[in-house]
Amino acid sequence: MNNGNGVAATLSDAAESVKDKAMEIGGAMVDSANATVAKAKKAAKNARKEVTKRTDKATKAVKKTVAKAKKKLAAASASAKAEAASLQSRVTGKKPAKKTAKKAAKKAAKKTGTKTAAKKAPAKKAATKKTVKKAPAKKAPAKKAAPKKAAKKVASKAPKKAAKKATKKVARK
Repeated sequence: MNNGNGVAATLSDAAESVKDKAMEIGGAMVDSANATVAKAKKAAKNARKEVTKRTDKATKAVKKTVAKAKKKLAAASASAKAEAASLQSRVTGKKPAKKTAKKAAKKAAKKTGTKTAAKKAPAKKAATKKTVKKAPAKKAPAKKAAPKKAAKKVASKAPKKAAKKATKKVARK
């Protein structure tokens, strides 16, 4: 196809330049796609970091709230037990030694806040139990000496039973 005007060379050069241009455009597209992928990866990484940060903050906040709630519940429980003990002592006229020993153990555990105090508390409790067993034996002769109060005791048995039931319910909770 050589007619002397250089048509073949011109067509060949044009095809070559189109090929080069297509390669340049393709390379630019690949580069921009790679840049977009890199940006997306970076955005995902930052999003992961942000999510873990927020999750950690939320976890800490929840732990604090739970700890506060536990403290409030423990305080409410202790006050309820104290109130139950005081109600029982009003009805029966005696102080329930077991409950006071428990309260003392809890107070000691709250003050120190360590497990060693909680371990020491049962020892105190056992010591108070021994003294409690001895105390009713001393009070027994005083009860026998007052036969006039027998009629009053019969009348006051119903409130005593109600107080015992109430304290048992509180202790179960």
